[in-house]
Amino acid sequence: MKASFAAIAVVAQVASAHYSFDTVVGNGRSYQYVRDLTRPTKYNPIKYSTNPTADIRDNSFVDKGTDIVCNQGAFSAAGKTEVLEVKAGDKVTLKVAVGAKMEHPGPSLVYMSKAPSSVKTYDGSGEWFKIFEDAVCSTSGDFTKGAWCSYGKDSIGATIPKDTPDGEYLFRVEHIGVHRSHVNQPEHYVGCAQIKVTGGGSGTPGPTVKFPGAYKSTDDYANFSIYNGFKAFKIPGPAVWTGGSSGGGAAVADEETTPAPAAPSASAPAASAPAASAPAASAAPPAAAPAAPSQAPDAGCAALYGQCGGKNFKGAVCCSAGACKAFNPYYSQCL
Repeated sequence: MKASFAAIAVVAQVASAHYSFDTVVGNGRSYQYVRDLTRPTKYNPIKYSTNPTADIRDNSFVDKGTDIVCNQGAFSAAGKTEVLEVKAGDKVTLKVAVGAKMEHPGPSLVYMSKAPSSVKTYDGSGEWFKIFEDAVCSTSGDFTKGAWCSYGKDSIGATIPKDTPDGEYLFRVEHIGVHRSHVNQPEHYVGCAQIKVTGGGSGTPGPTVKFPGAYKSTDDYANFSIYNGFKAFKIPGPAVWTGGSSGGGAAVADEETTPAPAAPSASAPAASAPAASAPAASAAPPAAAPAAPSQAPDAGCAALYGQCGGKNFKGAVCCSAGACKAFNPYYSQCL
C-alpha cells in the first residue's frame, strides 16, 4: 500500500508540473545533503500572501514567514541533514525529485548564506548573496515554454566562486514559475543543501539580501506576462557575485533584450496557458483566444487566467470571464 501511495505521489508531481529538489547530483541519496520538508505536498509552490486564498498552497508565503528561505519546515531537518564538503571552484547541482522536470517558464537562481558556526544549527536568517541566475535563452523560441533556459530541465546548479571564504553554508536553489505573473501570482520552488566550502579565498560576497524581503509582489517579475511574444525580463534579486569585493546595484536584467517581431494583439491564447499544464504536443497556438461569455461576470468565480478546477482543487470551479479549460486531471484554467 505504501508503494501505491508513493507511485500516486510521483504521478501527481509530474502531472502537475510542480516540483521540489531533493538530491545533490553525483552525491548521495534523496535528502542526504538537501534539507527535507514538512509540508503535506512537497512539490507545492510558495506564493504571495496577497494571492487569492484558493490559490495558496499549504499556507506557504513568499513575503512572510520562513518558507521562502529553504521551503516549509526545512530547518526542522537541519540537524539530521549531512554536510557536503566542496572546494571553491567546484560546481554544485540540485536535482528535481522523482524524475520530474521544470515545465514552467521562468528564471533559475542560486544563492548562498554563510552559517555563523555549524550549518546544522543555522536557520538561514542571515545575509544571502547570489552566485547564479538565468532566464531567457532564446528570443525567437516559444516564450511560454522553451525560450526559457531552464524549461524542461531537471536540475539547477552553480559554480562556487573561487574567492568564497571557507566555512559552512546554505546553498539555495530556486526556480520561479512566471506563467501566472500576469495576474500577480508567480510560483516559487526552493530547496537548500548544506555544504562546507574549503580551499576558498578572501572575497567579500555581495550585494546581499534577506529572506523574506528579497522579493516584493510589486516587482517586475511578479507582474510579467509571458503571452504575446518575447519581452525583456528583469531577474529579481541582487546582482550575481562572481568573486572579489561586493558588487553594487540591485536586480540585473536578462541579457536577451532584442525585440522580437510584433506579436498579435489578441489576449493570451489557450495553447499559451501555463506551459506546466499544457499537453506536450500542443506547441502551436491557435490564432486567437476564446471569446469571453456575454453574460455578466459572477463575482464568486475565478478571474480570467485563474485556476478553475483540478483534482484536490478547493477553489471556484466557474469563470467570471472566458471558459474553464482542463489541461490535465490536476489543472484547469479560465481562458
